[in-house]
This record gives sequence, structure tokens and C-alpha cells, in this order.
Amino acid sequence: MKPVFVIGLASFLISCNSRPAETTDLVNPNIDSIRFTAEAAPEWTNLFKRQSGWFGGDGIFALVRSGSEAPGAAEKEEALIWFSDTMLGEIVEDSLQPGYTMINNSIAVLQGGKPDTAALRFYWDKNKEGKPAALFIPQTPATAKGEYYWLGDGFVNTAKNNNIYLFGYRIQNIPNQPVFGFKEMGNTLLIIPAGEQPPFPGKRQVDIPFWLNRPVDSVGSFGAGILVNTTEAGATNPDGYIYIYGCRGQNKEVLVARVQPADIESFDRWRFWDGQNWVADADSVQPIATNASNELSVTPLEDGRYIMVFQREGISNKVGIRLGTSPSGPFGPIINIYDVSEDLKASPNFFPYNAKAHPVLSKPGELLISYNINSFKFFDEIGDFPQLYRPRFIRLKYELEK
Repeated sequence: MKPVFVIGLASFLISCNSRPAETTDLVNPNIDSIRFTAEAAPEWTNLFKRQSGWFGGDGIFALVRSGSEAPGAAEKEEALIWFSDTMLGEIVEDSLQPGYTMINNSIAVLQGGKPDTAALRFYWDKNKEGKPAALFIPQTPATAKGEYYWLGDGFVNTAKNNNIYLFGYRIQNIPNQPVFGFKEMGNTLLIIPAGEQPPFPGKRQVDIPFWLNRPVDSVGSFGAGILVNTTEAGATNPDGYIYIYGCRGQNKEVLVARVQPADIESFDRWRFWDGQNWVADADSVQPIATNASNELSVTPLEDGRYIMVFQREGISNKVGIRLGTSPSGPFGPIINIYDVSEDLKASPNFFPYNAKAHPVLSKPGELLISYNINSFKFFDEIGDFPQLYRPRFIRLKYELEK
């Protein structure tokens, strides 16, 4: 029998984000605690432990083509799972063979929604020389030479012919900086026509204009997580909006914008939460939480609350959650749900990051949560630990008060 933890903190810890909730008819408005167990999900972790071809990648988001966000939706239709920086090569007896390569993003297709190796296929593109290449390469008016994409969250837009919308981060390397030698340059929407298969020949790219040509570290960007709060997605309390979460600064402030699905490319229709109201001025956006991570998730619970999942402080060994009364909060104090230290023992350079939930891969009453492992000395250590750079999974089981 696994222990059940109940976490409760005094209301003064909820911080300055407290305010009347937009949605007040909650069955359980408690944002301080939830009954839960958390355990490793080795069958999902082992699904991405591979010896040939794709053998590593970070990021990891998932959706199904119908646009359903319901628990277990991937059991009924294929799921698309996408990654940012991706490792390709061969591993023989735990030894990485010469000739491996890194590309900046890739995708997998899973049939049946189960952690079945035979049901999972990986895809990437090829360049003119026939060598592996990223599926998505920046080509927008704002793109500068040498930039590449990391991928944020995405959704199926049922108001736009079921086209898939992914968020892309334009990234540029910083010369002579071996640790975190990169910076984010801007935000992009990537649009995949409904039904297209990799490498998605009909894809489009659109610059997101908010804070264009301004330093991302200070102003933030969007795409860290998406909540599709619509009837078509199966939301608990649908209001017809897409909620788009972002991250800003070293304190990992969580920002949120919203827009109706049909208006996703009409950027004048986006609205930003300023702490009290939804406003048109992106510069007025205020954080709804802090100490989160650059990738996260916000998922509705059956009792009307919302659960935010993230890596504490960006790269700590704790996976955390916050509970909220609406998609924009207020969100309560951080509740630690899992310690990932076991995955860090092989090297003092290993670090974890970007925990998030995947509802379409989860069962009712549970959330399947991934987090990534990397190394501060990646290229020095990938040869010794060729399996380090891949998602790990845990399973959060929760009990709601009646």
C-alpha cells in the first residue's frame, strides 16, 4: 500500500496573486491541498529507452488529432508526441557508437495510447545531402541566420479545420559559453494542416508579434503550456477559450494569455491577464505564479479546480504542483509531489527540468507526468551515459473530495 499524502499550508502563503476567482461555483475551492500518491511510471520511461535511431530528446508534449484533451484520448486514436533537441545514432551494449548526431526537433506517433514499443514510430526530416534534419526550421520574417526551433506546447484547433498549432521558440547559440550557451530570440506559431503526416510539407510559420525584437529574458514568451478550455476538447467547465501560458525571467514567472480558437492568428484579439482583468496590452501582463519552469501544464480537475504541474525553480529535483480556482488562478502554494534525485546519482552534472502532465496519455483520476534529464557537460558525458537524455515519467493519482 502506497502512502497517501495530504499537504496543507496557511492561506498567507498563497501570495499576492489572491483575488476573487472568475469561476466561483466550485465543488471544492480548496487550493491548499489535495490527496495524492505519486510513483514512478517505468513502463513509460522505458518506452523511450532506445538503442537505434532516436535515442534521446527533451521537451515532449502530446496531443491527438481530434482535439480531445480527455484522459486516455490516445487509446482511441493516434497521438503525436514532439520533442526539441533530439539525439540520433546507435548504442551497442550501452556504448554510443561514432556518427551520432543532434537535430533540433523531432516527432513520434503512438498508436493505442499504451507504452508499447511496437506502436511507437519516430520521424524527422532530411536535408539536401540526405542527412537527418529538424522537422521545423525558422523561416519567418523575424528569423536571423543560424536560429533554430525548440518546440513549445500545441493544440488541435477545431475552429480551424482541425489544423495543429504548435508554439516555436527561435533559439540562437551564444559562442564560447559552454553551459546554457543559447538565448531565445522570439516566439512563433507553427501550423500543420489537418491530417498531414511528417515531415508536414504544408506547414506554415507566423511570427508572434508581442515583444518582437525585445529581450525575451525580461519580457517573456508564450507556449510553455496550453489549456484548451472548450467543449470540443472535453473541458470540465468550458468557456470557449484557449489559455496560453508563458514563462518570464529567472524567477520563472508564469504568464497567461487567452484567445478564442478561431482568432488564434488574429493577434489583436489576444488578451492578457494583468492580475485583475483581461487586457489587450501585452506589457500589462502580470504573473499568476512563480518558481515554475519553462515548460509546464495546466489541467482541469473534475471538481472545477485546475492543477499546474512544473519543475520547481526550473531545474530543482522537485516536481511541484499548484491548485487554482480558474485557468488564471488564483493558484495556491507549491505542493511537492515527487523527488527525482534517483535519476541524478550517476553524475554530479545531471539536472532535471520541465515537468508537465500529459492528459491524453493519462487514465481518469491520474496524471502521467514527464520530466527531462540533462547534463551541464552534455557532450562530455553523452558518450558515457548515452541513455541520459530522454524523458522520465511518474504517475500522480489523486482523490477529490465529494
